Parts: sequence; C-alpha cells; structure tokens
Amino acid sequence: EKKPCPLCPEEKFKACYSHKLHRHLQNLHWKVSVEFEGYRMCICHLPCRPVKPNLIGDQTFSKMGAHYHCIICSATITRRTDMIGHINRHVNKGETESRFITVPAPKSSHEVLKESATDVQVLPNYSTPQKTDSYFNPKMKLNRQLIFCALAVLAEERKPIECLDAFGATGIMGLQWAKHLRSSVKVTINDCNENSVTMIHENCHLNKMKVKLNTKEDDNDEAMRDGEENTDTIEVTKMDANVIMHLRSFDFIHLDPFGTSVNYLDSAFRNVRNLGIVSLTSTDISSLYAKAQHVALRHYGCNIVRTEYYKELAARIVIAAVTRAAARCNKGIEVLLAVALEHFVLVVVRVLRGPSPADDSAKKIRYLIHCQWCEERIFQKEGNMVEENPYQQLPCDCHGSMPGKTAVVLGPLWSGALFNTGFLRRMLFEAVQYGLDEAQPLLKTLVCEAECTTLKHFSTHSPYDENKQEECGVYIKTPNTSAESYLVHRKRKSDEVIRNAAKRQKPENSAEHPAFYYNIHRHSIKGMNMPKLNKFLNYLSEAGYRVSRTHFDPMGVRTNAPLAQFKTILMKYSTPTYAGGQAEGPVHLTEDVQAGEQVQAAADCKAEDDEFLEDDKSGVAVAMFTKDYPTHCAAD
Repeated sequence: EKKPCPLCPEEKFKACYSHKLHRHLQNLHWKVSVEFEGYRMCICHLPCRPVKPNLIGDQTFSKMGAHYHCIICSATITRRTDMIGHINRHVNKGETESRFITVPAPKSSHEVLKESATDVQVLPNYSTPQKTDSYFNPKMKLNRQLIFCALAVLAEERKPIECLDAFGATGIMGLQWAKHLRSSVKVTINDCNENSVTMIHENCHLNKMKVKLNTKEDDNDEAMRDGEENTDTIEVTKMDANVIMHLRSFDFIHLDPFGTSVNYLDSAFRNVRNLGIVSLTSTDISSLYAKAQHVALRHYGCNIVRTEYYKELAARIVIAAVTRAAARCNKGIEVLLAVALEHFVLVVVRVLRGPSPADDSAKKIRYLIHCQWCEERIFQKEGNMVEENPYQQLPCDCHGSMPGKTAVVLGPLWSGALFNTGFLRRMLFEAVQYGLDEAQPLLKTLVCEAECTTLKHFSTHSPYDENKQEECGVYIKTPNTSAESYLVHRKRKSDEVIRNAAKRQKPENSAEHPAFYYNIHRHSIKGMNMPKLNKFLNYLSEAGYRVSRTHFDPMGVRTNAPLAQFKTILMKYSTPTYAGGQAEGPVHLTEDVQAGEQVQAAADCKAEDDEFLEDDKSGVAVAMFTKDYPTHCAAD
C-alpha cells in the first residue's frame, strides 16, 4: 500500500511504498533533525510557514519554505542553527516542558550486526559515510581480520600492550581486540564525533564490556552486573586523532580515516614505543591507483602513471610516505605486511628507534625508471651523481629502437621488501587459532609471495617451533622461550636483544623477494595460446628463476627473471590458436625458428658437398663429411 510523506506536500513527494518512504524520511527529514531530551524535531516542508510573496511582473508568487517546529513553543524557525539556539534559550530560562503531544525517537531503527562473535549497533545508512555518523563497511572484514592477526602476534611478544583505534566509528575493531585478546591488550577507542562516541558506548555495553571515559569509569550498574564475568575494560575518548597520539604513547596504533592517512603519520610516529607496530588503511584508491594523478602528487609527493603493477606501486607509495614521516621523528621502519586490494591499501610496519635505522630506511626510497613501450622497470641506482644516459639502466633496448623518449621516472617509492616471512607465518598461525577463515587463504598467498615460491613448496608448520625468531636483527620472544631472555615490556637488554647497527638490516640479495611482477596476459603473443599459469610457473622455476604468484594480481607472476627471458619462455611454451597443416603436439615458436635455420643451413651444406663429391669420388670425403657435420645433415 502506498503512503504519503507526513512532512511533505503531495505535489512535492507523491505517495509511495513503505521502503521508499522510509528511505526518504531518513535521508531528507531525519538526517537534519534537531534532538532535544530524547525527541527529534524533523524538518517540515508543509505550508505551515508562508514565505513573503515575491512580485515578478504582474504575478505574485508565494513560496513555502522548509522549517522546524519548536517542541516547547509554537514558533516555526527556518534554519537548523537558529533552531538549536532557540532551544538553548528555552533551556537557559528553565522552559523544558513540551506543550505538544510528541513522538519519541524510534529505537528500532538501530540495526544489530555481528562479525567475529562481536555485536555492533549501527545507524541507518551505515554503509554511506556522507549520510551517517557511524560508518560501518562489511566489505572491510578481511582488513579487520588482518589487523587483528598482526595485533595478536604483537601480544605474544610482550604483555600487556596498549593499542589505539584512532578512528573508532562503531568501535567494531577495538571490541574485537578486547573480546578475543582479553587481558593481553589495553584497548583505547577514539573518535571525534559525539554521536560515534555514544554509539561506541552502547556497543561496549551490548558486548558486556566495561567502559572507561576520560579515565573515569562509566557508572552503569546494570552493565557492570551483566559483565561481572568479563573483567575487560575499554577506554573511550572523544578528541582529534592527532591530539591523542601526541598526548599518549602506544604499542600498537591503527589509522583508518576516510581517505588518505598522510595527515596523521607525524603524530602516529611521535610517541609510538620502540618495536611497536603502526598499521594504516588508505581508502583513497583513486589517487593511489593512478586515476587521479594530481591528487597523488599533492598528498604523497609522487609522480605516477597507470602501469600493469599499479597496485604494488600504490603500496610502495604509501610506505614511502610512512618512511619519511618516521624519519622525521628519528625512527626507522621494517615493513611487515603490505596488501593492496580492490577497496583499500593496508600497510603494517614495525618501528625502530634511533637515527641509524632512520637513515637505513630513508636510503631505500628511490625513483623508478619505467619503460612505456615494454613496461620494463628498474629502480635508479644509489647516489647523487647525474648520469649522462639514464636509459642505460633499463634492461630493454626500446630507447634505441623506438623514436622519441620511451621511459618515465616514477616516485619516489619504497624499494625495499614488502613482507616479513616470519611475521606472516605467525599471523597465519593466529588466524588458524582464532578461526579467521577469510584471512587464511590470503596469508598463505602472502607467505609464498614473501618467500617467492609456489604453493606446492609451502609448509604450514607452527612458527613457534623454533626457540627464537629474528626480525630486522632483533630477537623476538616466542611462547617456547622465557620472557626474561629476550623482550620485556618497555625494557630491552642491549647485549641480547639488539646487535650493532651494521647487522640490523637483513641481507637484501637472497632473502628479499623480487620487486614488482609481470601480468601474463599483458605479455601474451597474438595468435598463440598461453600455457596454464601453474605450468608456466613450473617452466620459469625449471629455468632457474625464483617465481611465485602475487595477491596484487590474480594473473601476475613475481619473478627475478628479466622481461626478455620472461617473454622467451612464454613464447616457447605457447601453442598456435589453430594448428591447420601443423604436426600434432605443441609447437614451440622459438624452436621452430631455430629448426628452420638449421634445415636451411643443412640444405646449403648438402648442396656444396654434392658438388664436392662429384669431383672427388673417393670415400675419404664421405668420411670427412660424416665426421664434421651433424647427424641429420649426414643423413640428408
């Protein structure tokens, strides 16, 4: 049954079905309403307040304007700010009793969602950031699981740790941390929006968590009684993210603003503790994925173009910005994880205090030379000297064979490793332990990508089997080791934990995975059928190259083989689309060309030797011919 809007004239909004009417009321009336003591004064478009008539020519137009009805008096006010001031004047005079029959704000409009055994209340239009105060995106579930695994690994190293969710929104991420890790973490959820802070309070009580607001426990006896069996306490703060990160120190900080996170990096690295972790989620994919290149230049100071490896390029852009922010605070970083998917770019780094790690990290920011013809790429060499011909650094010869300028300089970018294999293995172990099914396949792919190996060589043994693990030259405590030997919370033993600055960084040649990847479809040969991707990985591995798949691109191949050799092997094992007049079996183009040259050479030598044999009929020439030439030439 179609129903009209009770706050709009019929000529402005016609009668419609309930779902459309509900959406209209939420977006037009409820969103700009004024709240007072549990009631909401929604904006009205009915002809209750006629506007002064306008005389245009000989006709007079009387236009009806949108307005608010005061719940205390009979006044009608046009602007929302004036309505708020009008209500405040009533409150100052002590006039708070309503003269009208009012309808309380509906509480059933809040929807309860569940994720990873955590319940959260969300406001209407929770998936649209512009139309709600508490934004909740179900598509970011994988992102939340990866961050939880990283925090769980850090919680195994030292307990308890202070962690901060700087942009709480509904508080789903901080609630999951406190609910599953319990006494191992001290969670602080922050948001600058008052409605979001209220929603976080309600979600904490919904999950039977104690709430501490501004270091004072919330007096909610009913919530305390319901949560007597759960002694976890969550601190909820209402302030700007930069302010709280300047005021307090944390072991784990997660930044997930709406858009870019470069405005919060300096504050994040100012007070983060040594060997702590900073994770950030960037959702400004239009600039990072080279769709808005001027925005990337403005936010990150990077010059980029659209390439076949644009997702890894985006991850290296974010890490370069993180590195520069950490270096300004005399801190270095070690990249633990870098993920670039459809909706976000996630970067997780470990913080290393001191000018030496800062210098080592800053040296890994370089420019990239990218060939626009063949898409070959290489990082510029270290040093400040100007080279006479930068094209010589590229392995390809497109500049010599093609007219004009063929390459562009991209960056500055992070040129180091994107993954830490030991940390990823421990994240996979935590994902299995807590039953995070969506994160496990991605983490397995990341481990194989970090080791640059195929999936069949992957082993899923527990990373805690060894007594100690080394990351960036720092020994990390595992459950099989004693806490007194390696890491103590906020304390380090210099003779056992950290070695000299020269040994802090890992060797880059053999351990690091190759930079960037190639898309097998991008380099396919026209008129040829490519081999299956897994078979092609085996062919590259048999040729002596390191090879693995990549999460950045489902058809991408990460390998240390140069592009020319990559194309040669791809051409060798490709078959023609149709084999008319061809022999059965796969036809290898490179071998056919070589065989044709050999047959032509054999025919030429056969003709010369026939003339020679006519002149000399003795068997000595036949013996010499058979000895000097290949068998197939002799047979001919």
